[in-house]
Amino acid sequence: MCLILAGWRVHAGAALVVAANRDEFHARPAARAGFWEDRRGILGGRDRQAGGTWMAVTRSGRFAAVTNYRGGTEPGAAESRGALVTRFLDGTPVAALAERRAEYSGFNLLACDGESLWWLSNRDGAARALAPGWYGLGNLLLDTPDVQPHKARFRSAPVSVEPLFEALVPARILDERYGTRCSTVLVLGERVVFAERAFDAMGREQPTLRYEFSARRIS
Repeated sequence: MCLILAGWRVHAGAALVVAANRDEFHARPAARAGFWEDRRGILGGRDRQAGGTWMAVTRSGRFAAVTNYRGGTEPGAAESRGALVTRFLDGTPVAALAERRAEYSGFNLLACDGESLWWLSNRDGAARALAPGWYGLGNLLLDTPDVQPHKARFRSAPVSVEPLFEALVPARILDERYGTRCSTVLVLGERVVFAERAFDAMGREQPTLRYEFSARRIS
């Protein structure tokens, strides 16, 4: 399953800490994390098939990530679910995304504007602002039992890139057709730290990409 683990306002000096695995078909083309040529304020990987992204952050500290809802594919969906992340990072409020949630296949969206962390799913009710705490999101709804062991490892990990990557290892899927394509760690405080570690179809680790820059909106 795809996995997003988040700690919201639980660490001094880091408003948001995220560790995530992206599980996808290896044949689906994607670009590794970097600042986008057509939106230079956005940092993240990119789906080359539909043009959206599964997880990204802006230079001002605006963040979003999406997972598919298991079995929630709609052939008539107007857009790829990755467009939800792009729209939010471009400035669309969560409330406006919620009004159009029926236009997408089943999804879960985590989105942070610097003031609030939101969860939105089109398999649940209205968008929900999350209280400070620890959260886990897979391919069902927020904090379902299947994510609890992963969330426990995440909670005990130091706020540092390598320990957070290690917390994701037991959740990785190794399969030549469909598996974990990359793991990503994000720390949002006065500075943004964004690190992506990719894997090939055999599970072999690729070079880790790391970015760090100032973000003044997150405190």
